[in-house]
Amino acid sequence: MTSTKKQTQVRLEEDVLAAGKAAAAARRLDFNRYVERLIIEDTTGARAAGMAAAQRLIDEHGTFLDDLEEQLDAPYAEPQPGAAA
Repeated sequence: MTSTKKQTQVRLEEDVLAAGKAAAAARRLDFNRYVERLIIEDTTGARAAGMAAAQRLIDEHGTFLDDLEEQLDAPYAEPQPGAAA
């Protein structure tokens, strides 16, 4: 059985390659699958659709999320009585 996949070579700066490998590992993908997925998401519009949805969420609920974050962080903003400085 032969693979329909084609091999290619990509030259990347060392830091870009390291960042890509780290991102792939964080997603539990091998580097080749990660690059393949990025290309598919970019060329099918999936990435743009996701970014547009995220922007709509921020536009519609950003103030609520900011307020919620402030409330959740408030207990940690001031030193607690008896806590070491």
